[in-house]
Amino acid sequence: MSSALVIGNSDGIGLGFSKKLLKLGWTVTGISKSESPIQTGSYRHYIADVNDREYNHRLQSVLQNKDQMDLCLYCAGIGELLNPLDMGKEVETIDVNLTGMIKTLAVVIPAMVENGHGHFIGLSSVADEMLSPEAPAYHASKAGMSNYLESLALALKPKGIYVTNVRFGFVDTKMAKGDVKPFMMGVDKACEHLLYCMAKKPVRYTAPKIIIPLTKFRQYMLKLKTL
Repeated sequence: MSSALVIGNSDGIGLGFSKKLLKLGWTVTGISKSESPIQTGSYRHYIADVNDREYNHRLQSVLQNKDQMDLCLYCAGIGELLNPLDMGKEVETIDVNLTGMIKTLAVVIPAMVENGHGHFIGLSSVADEMLSPEAPAYHASKAGMSNYLESLALALKPKGIYVTNVRFGFVDTKMAKGDVKPFMMGVDKACEHLLYCMAKKPVRYTAPKIIIPLTKFRQYMLKLKTL
């Protein structure tokens, strides 16, 4: 039976994807800051915060009794608009979105390499290519995620480990902020894209495709403002 670890799955995409895997017959282990609504024998849930100093030890203890881990999805994330009078959220955004993912990788990848197989999927964003005066920390964290994941994919493929950088546009979750949210995608549709990534294991996957030229145009307009 295939086994998955989902980080950040008490709601949103993480919760939806966990349910999809369970329906497909997978065993799923979830880790998030709050309780999970999932109640089934094939599911185990642990409460942990990726920002906590003991997070890596907690994750190691969760995984030490598992025979294998075929898939890990990192979808923990936050995104707040910039408040120049209180920059605390800027630090927290980088810590959760980028540092938390790398802390997870530091535990998960060695175990996958020892087993000789595994697939890590990180949820980045098309924001990784754009400057943003509204949410600089969010965009910077996603740029770091994308760069790291795709670089890691090159390093690990010869060892039989796949890494996929998933770049979504707006998804209908609490993370979606801003007055304009073009081509909003539902959670169920986002999960279908993730199932495709599981099957095909691309290094980079962007959805919806139509949003790619829009992000490039917005980036171009922002650069014009700086001239």
